[in-house]
This record gives sequence, C-alpha cells and structure tokens, in this order.
Amino acid sequence: MLQINKQLRTEEAAQGGWGPSGVEPRNFFVTIIRRQLAIFVVIMTLTMALGAFYLFNATPIYVATASMVIDAHKSQLYEHQSPGPDVVVDAGMVQTQIEILKSPNVSRAVIKQLRLMEDPEFVGGGPSLIQSIFNLISDLYKSSEPPPPSESRLMRQLIAAFEGRRTVTRVGQSYVMEISVQSTDPEKAARMANAIAEAYIDDQLEAKYEATRRASVWLQDRLKELRAQTSAQQRAVVDFREKNNIIDAGGRLMNDQQISEVNSQLILAQAATAEAKARYERIRQIMNQDVPDASIADALHNEIIVKLRGQYLEMAARVAIWSQKYGANHLSVINQQTQMREVLHSIKDEMRKIEQSYKSEYEIAQAREQSISHSLGNAVSQSQITNQAQVQLRELESGAQTSKSLYDNFLQRYMDAVQQQSFPITEARLIGLADAPLTKSFPKTPLVLLLTAAIGLVASFGVASARELSDRVFRSSEQVEEALNANCLGMLPRLTAPPAAESEDPHATGTSPSASNETRLVRQQPMLDHVLDEPFSQFTEGLRAVKVATDFKGVIKSQKVIGLTSTLPHEGKSTVAANYAQLIAHGGARAILIDADLRNPTLSRQLAPDCPGLVDVVAGRLSIEEALLHDPRSGLSLLSSGAQSSAQSRMLHTNELLASDAMRHLIETLRQSYDYVVVDLPPLIPVIDARAATNFIDSYLFVVEWGRTRIDAAKHGLSNAPELYERLLGVVINKVDMSTIGRYERYRSDYYYGKYSAQYGGSERSVFRSKNKAAKSAR
Repeated sequence: MLQINKQLRTEEAAQGGWGPSGVEPRNFFVTIIRRQLAIFVVIMTLTMALGAFYLFNATPIYVATASMVIDAHKSQLYEHQSPGPDVVVDAGMVQTQIEILKSPNVSRAVIKQLRLMEDPEFVGGGPSLIQSIFNLISDLYKSSEPPPPSESRLMRQLIAAFEGRRTVTRVGQSYVMEISVQSTDPEKAARMANAIAEAYIDDQLEAKYEATRRASVWLQDRLKELRAQTSAQQRAVVDFREKNNIIDAGGRLMNDQQISEVNSQLILAQAATAEAKARYERIRQIMNQDVPDASIADALHNEIIVKLRGQYLEMAARVAIWSQKYGANHLSVINQQTQMREVLHSIKDEMRKIEQSYKSEYEIAQAREQSISHSLGNAVSQSQITNQAQVQLRELESGAQTSKSLYDNFLQRYMDAVQQQSFPITEARLIGLADAPLTKSFPKTPLVLLLTAAIGLVASFGVASARELSDRVFRSSEQVEEALNANCLGMLPRLTAPPAAESEDPHATGTSPSASNETRLVRQQPMLDHVLDEPFSQFTEGLRAVKVATDFKGVIKSQKVIGLTSTLPHEGKSTVAANYAQLIAHGGARAILIDADLRNPTLSRQLAPDCPGLVDVVAGRLSIEEALLHDPRSGLSLLSSGAQSSAQSRMLHTNELLASDAMRHLIETLRQSYDYVVVDLPPLIPVIDARAATNFIDSYLFVVEWGRTRIDAAKHGLSNAPELYERLLGVVINKVDMSTIGRYERYRSDYYYGKYSAQYGGSERSVFRSKNKAAKSAR
C-alpha cells in the first residue's frame, strides 16, 4: 500500500508547482473543465446566444475594393525620357500617394460627386440610444439653444464619416494600392471606391497642370530677365575688345599671331646674318693669302676669275717648261712671270669685288635682324598689355557664357513645361475597378461565433478558475495526500436519513431502561447502523477499505486503540466511528466503541441516552462491566460518555480526565479483552481533548467532510497537534457527493460504481434491506 512520509508541507511548498486543488499543471485545464463543467456550459451558452443575437441584429456591411498602381515608366515616356529598368519608385513616394488618397480634398470631391450629403447612411437618421442619453444630459446644463452647425462643420463631419468607411493600403512591397470602402449597399460601395480612384487621378492631373502653369509663368518672367542680362554681358565683352584692341583671328589674338610671325622672321634673319658673316669671314681669310684660293662658290661661278685662273695656270706651265729649258733668267721666262703677276692682280681685284659684295650682304642681314628684333620687342610689350586686359575679358566672357547657358536651360524647361500642359498623364493608373460585392464583409459569422466562443471559453475558464482557487476545501484524495502528507484511506458517500415510518422501528434493540445491559442500546438514528442495514453500499465498501488499511498497518498486532477525530464538529466523525466499530464487530472481531467526546457526546445521545459510562468508570463509581452496552446485531460493545446526553455537556477539565492515569488504566484493561478499541474523540480545533488522549491512543483516523472542511483549518489543527500527527493512520473523507465526485476523481464516478458494483451484490441492497426489516419484525 502507498505510504507517504508524515511531514506537513509548508504553505509555500503546497502552492509551488501545483494548480488549484492539488492538480498538476499539465492536467490543470482538463481538471478545471471537468470540475466546473456546469459553469462552462452556462457561460458558453450565454456568450453564444449573445453572439447569435448580435449577428441577427447587426447591419450587414459590404466592402468594395479598387486597385491602383504607380507607374513611373508611363510618365517618363510622355516626358521624352528613356524608360529603363533603373526607374525606381521608393517607398516614401508610395506612402505619399496613399496619404494623398486619404486627403480631405479627394474625400470632398467624392462626396460632392456622389451627393453623399443627402445620403442617410452618412448624414444619419438620428442619434443612437447612448447618444440620445448623452444629449439629454448635456441639454440639462445648457442655458440656451446652441446655434445650428455651419456648412463647413457639417462638411467636416461628413468627411470624417466618409473617411471612417474608407481604407487605403499598400499591397506588400509592390506599387499597388487597394482602395476599400464600406457601405450597407454593395453597389454604393463599388461606386465610392471607383469614385475615390477617379477623384485621385483628377486631383493629380489638376495639381500637375496647376504646377506646370505656375512654372511656365515663372519661367517666362525669368527668361526675360536672363535674356536682358545675357545681352548686356555680351555687349560688355564686345565693347571691352574694341576698347583694348583685342582682335581674334581664327580663335587666336592678333598680337599672338604677330609675335609668332616676327619671332619666325627673327630666326630666319639671324640665320641669314650668320650665313653672310661666315661668307664674309671666309673671303677675308682668302684675301689675306698671297695666292687667293678661289674655292668659294661665287668665285667658282665667276667667268672672269675662271678665265684668269685658266690663263694663270697655262702661264705657270710654260714658265716651268721654259725654266727647265732656257733657265730661270731667260727673258721669256721673266715675261711670262710678269704676265702671271698681272693675271694674279686681276684675280685679286675680282676677289675684292666679291668681298665687298659679301660685306654688303652681311651688313644688310645685321640691319634686318636688328629691325626684326626691335619689332619683336614691341610686339611682346603690346602682348603683355593685352594679356592683362584679357584677364578681365575672360571674366566678362565667362559671365556672358554662364548667363547664356542659364538662359538656354530655362528656355528648354519652359518648352518642356509648355508641352507637359497638353499631356493628361499621371504616375498612378487604375488597374482594377471595384465591383459590387456578392457577400457581406461584416459581421463575419464564423469570426463572430469563433470570437464569442473564445470569449465565452476565456470567461468561463476565468470564473471556473476563480471558483476553483477560492474552493479551498477537500474534494479529492489527491488534495488530502498533497496538503496533509497523509494517506487517504477511503471516501464515504453522504448518508441520508430514511423516512420517518421506516426509521421508527418498534422492534429496535432494547425495550426498557430496566432491562439488562445488552438490551439498553437503542437506535434513534439509523445512519449509525448503515453498515448493518446496507452491507453492499458504497459507504460500507469505503469503511471496509479503511479497515483493510488499518489491518495492513498492524493494528490487530500492536496498535489496538484507534481514535477518530476531525477538524470541526458536524463533519460526521461519530457516524464514521459507530459504523466503523460495528463493521469490525460484525466481522467477528471483538470490538468496543468508546464515546470520549465528553463535551458533545453525540453517540451517547443517539445510542444510550441517560446511561452511565466513561465518566462513571474513570471516577470509580461503576465497573467496566456495569457500564458496558452490547449490540446483539453486530456484537459491538459500547461505552458511552456517561455525561449529560440531553444537551452539550458542561463538564470542566475534560482534557484532564482523558489524560488521567485512571483513563490510561481503563484503556490498558480493554486492550486485554478486545481486538479493537475504537475511541470517538472531540474535534481538534474547538477543544484540546484529542491531544490529551495521545497517552493511550495508538493510531488516529482523521475525518474530513467533503466540500466543507477547509484545507487550511485541517492543516492548522494537525500542525498544533504534532504528537497526534505522528500517530496519524490516515484520513477518511466523509459525506462525499457521489454525483459530483466524478469531476474530481474519475474512477469514483457513478459510471464505475454503478456499472461494476452491481456485479458484486450492489444491486441486491434493496433485497437485503427487506430481509433485515423482516428479521427486525420477527424479533
């Protein structure tokens, strides 16, 4: 049998890791639904009924959707730009277009086009109930009638109502925008969606036309200013050129060309001078010779010199021949030599002429070189002056060129603006017209039902959880084992008293107070004999389980004295003790039942009213044999309390009596005579008598009432009685509602007991009861 360590858990440990009523988290939801099923059914039914009522009374709303796309390629095509794959419309532009679609201008255009100011859906037939109450309360504090709303305010209200029914969204990351409009009329919803798209396109065209017109006017004025500015700057350039004698020739200044030409002439003159000087120097060297060498070019080409040279050579040849033939002093030789000198003198005269010619050319070349060099110096000086003026000229030309470029640019823009005025093209175009929807969009029946079901489920679960969390009483064996760390030995169903005719049995045990002790036991409450009247009932089977558990614990060997106690009164402790003792005695064991609840002797009042008992025996006024009562039906012996049975006993110091040596001696005597000594003790919390009895009690059975005994009260009572808790045999749950226990412990439901207990005699209880009644009548 499962044993649990007897150590009370602290409150923190009891709350950590467990759901309500000792349920593990993984079974928390299922357990809540099973235990609080009625709450779930009621709340779910109510919420679903409210959802159905709402669906029945809600006005259907239809949504029509039109689609637009931003196409930048199209606008570029008409703007004479080459469309290509690199044309990108950023997200900011798309969001801008969406905001334009939502603008009051577009809404106002649609309202005027469709005449929505006359539509009752937007104007409204009258205020709602809540608005009427609010208006009524507001009128009480108004001193006078407010003025009627202005036309602009009515338009703003109408725009607000229209915008509340319109939605503009972007489809993913694309350039497509969806325009959705809600209305009670599907055809009207489609018309409004298409009208919004058309109004947007018209607004874009109007905005472009107006922007282009304003740009054209501004450009035209700007062009006039730029034209005048450009003309003035160009005239300033021309005047400056004339003033500073700056003339261009083929893209170059005249001064530059002159310098270049003079420089070239100077180079040629310098070369000619050098050449003339070389010729002159050469001929001077030749003239300094005795016999001039006429190897220069002009001498070679001179016919006189050539002829004279020929004569000179002929004469020189004859002189050489004649000198060898006639001698050097011969007259012929001398004549020839004289002639040779005359010829040589003639050659020198010719050479002097050539020398004069070379000298003249050299002097002319020098004069020409000096003239060209002077001209070059003048040209360079003039060029320096011109270059200084050209700096300012370049500034004037740059300003004129800038003005000309700006003028041309603005002129091109003006021409483009004039052309764009004639193109009714926008970046956005309608790609999907809105059609009248065939089905309503709101309220969505499945969604409403699902939402109401979810709300009902959440609400019911919340209420059920609150009920479960606030229900801190014992309802299952798991709660007992978890909260008290004790074995739950059995669960006993609630007993109901039989009808009065059946309960008043004239043949009950005992007929008169004067009879013997075995005839004094009376029965005013049949529930105390339930195990005898209903031996196959669930209550009896539960007590049998308790007896088996006590037997396994070794009660009949060493722990004979068993005390029954509870947390508070009226938890059925005495009923359990009486039936438990009679079950043991009826089984053949020697058992005695002692009513030790001296302040409230319930058993004594029911079974042996006004009879002596425990108090008399402990006080020594009677012996045990004189005070004992016997039940012939079960064989049980009863020792009543001996206190006043008509009302609650007012005895003082009952705890001292139970803790006395005489009481312990009495129990020791009964141990020798009986197999079981069952003691009905007072509850723990009101009095301390149960704790005082620990000196003679071997084991305790703790009785709790199902659905009434609070967990914290039971834990408090056992915590204050540690000596009792150490001897606690187990816990018995009494007064269990068997029709409800199935929600907390499935195996204890009516299905199991009703289906399987009948196979073991459970269906014969009524027959046994009839036989028992017959036996009583015979006695």
